[in-house]
Amino acid sequence: MIGQRIKKLRQQKGYTLTELAELANVSKSYLSNIERSLNKNPSIHFLMKTAKPLDVSIEYLLTGIDQVENQFNNNGKELLDKEWKLIIEKAIKEGMNKEDFREYINFIKFKNWEKKIRRNI
Repeated sequence: MIGQRIKKLRQQKGYTLTELAELANVSKSYLSNIERSLNKNPSIHFLMKTAKPLDVSIEYLLTGIDQVENQFNNNGKELLDKEWKLIIEKAIKEGMNKEDFREYINFIKFKNWEKKIRRNI
């Protein structure tokens, strides 16, 4: 299962086996063995190195449960593309926090509700 998750994430990121091995600084043959389930018990050190370029936690690699499920839709397409990530990062750098985001979302919902009410009048 770990190997299948790594392979799926690698493919979603568009990495070849060689590219991921280089990014994670791990042996290509060891990575290949993990992906093909020839080695089903990778070291924590390997998981730490591999998780980083895949943008997931070690927990996800081990269990399949983590925030990564919320980052991809059913077709494997990223929900938060680079533009969204840059917008969020910029907002955070400018001092916006999670509560500010929640307030803004509620404001937008209210404005949309208000427009809907006006159209029905």
